[in-house]
Amino acid sequence: MQKGERSASGEKRRAYNGPAFFSHGFRPFFFCAALFAALAVLIWMAAFSHGYGVGTGGDALGWHVHEMVYGYLAAVITGFVMTAIPNWTGRLTVMGMPLFLLLLLWIAGRVVMFGGDYGLFPPIIDSLFLIMVAAFAWREILTGKNWRNLPICLLLSLFAISNVLFHFEEAWELPYQTGLRLGIAVVTLLMLLIGGRVIPSFTTNWMRKQGISPAPTPFGGYDKIAMLVAGLTLIGWVIAPNAALVGYGFMGAAIMHFVRLWRWRGWATVRDPLVLVLHIGYAWIPAAFLLMGWSILRPELLTAAHAMHALTAGAAGQLTLAIMTRASLGHSGRELRAGVGTVLIYMLAFTGAFLRMIFPFTGIGYALGMSIAAMVWASAFLLFAVLYGPLFFTERR
Repeated sequence: MQKGERSASGEKRRAYNGPAFFSHGFRPFFFCAALFAALAVLIWMAAFSHGYGVGTGGDALGWHVHEMVYGYLAAVITGFVMTAIPNWTGRLTVMGMPLFLLLLLWIAGRVVMFGGDYGLFPPIIDSLFLIMVAAFAWREILTGKNWRNLPICLLLSLFAISNVLFHFEEAWELPYQTGLRLGIAVVTLLMLLIGGRVIPSFTTNWMRKQGISPAPTPFGGYDKIAMLVAGLTLIGWVIAPNAALVGYGFMGAAIMHFVRLWRWRGWATVRDPLVLVLHIGYAWIPAAFLLMGWSILRPELLTAAHAMHALTAGAAGQLTLAIMTRASLGHSGRELRAGVGTVLIYMLAFTGAFLRMIFPFTGIGYALGMSIAAMVWASAFLLFAVLYGPLFFTERR
């Protein structure tokens, strides 16, 4: 392929003769993210069940929450933006050695965060990755004059900042988990923003091909208000996580985003799992908002950590797998169709998150219940790596 030529997908590409694995951002980052998610969850459950020390100072819980947000989710987000931004701007994709070095930087972050306490070295190495990703996004969006996606750049920058805050929370005497809450808030806003674009768009396209009407309600004033309510509530949660007003804000945001989801008519897509799973994944967000509001207003009935898993294991886990499967098929030149294996991936991710939510209210021992839920959830990501791995290492059809 010559420089400036356009690929079959319509995106501008440069001549590249290296390994297919490094020909596009989604390939290494989706593959490594899935493997890491499965491994990290199993390591955490072993540490939790047997009291092993993991990560800086042997803080296994701190390592777990950091690595799922700034390890797994950071890799998926990177794979997505490095694939989407060239389509948005018409500029060349990052491939070859630059992509390889960026992946090495992400891997280095995982190694130093697992290895223990070595002063400033781990936080500096780990923080550099997201700073580089944010810098890439700003460069591409500004150079390509793609002003519509400036909010993505802002959110990526806040994500990088939240990781720095996570590392230096004690040194800077910040309130407990300020950085983590900011990171999760940013991820949630990305899901609301990107989900609000792709879900009704993909649903409309599928319904049009099937001759189904009416189509999902397009983005409008209601969506802006729903996003604003969720955004203000998440900002309040970062600053004052136990404030009653924040709890009521989450309740209101839950109702508004359930309505937003209903306007997209997801029930009409039941025949196409690739589209339906996007609606199911988004449904976890208002469900999580409801639980988070409940945990603030009635903490004696529900813990904040429990509610948080609806947003992370549930919404983030399901939506990232939905995007990863669809993008991997489309950008590899495969048919956009969910086979039995892909449907099983979705079912395992949903079941694992659902079991994580209900087991604490059953008579099953906590450690046993969490271990079962974790194994089911992790198996979804391992299965993704096994089934989709060959696509990442072979040329586009």
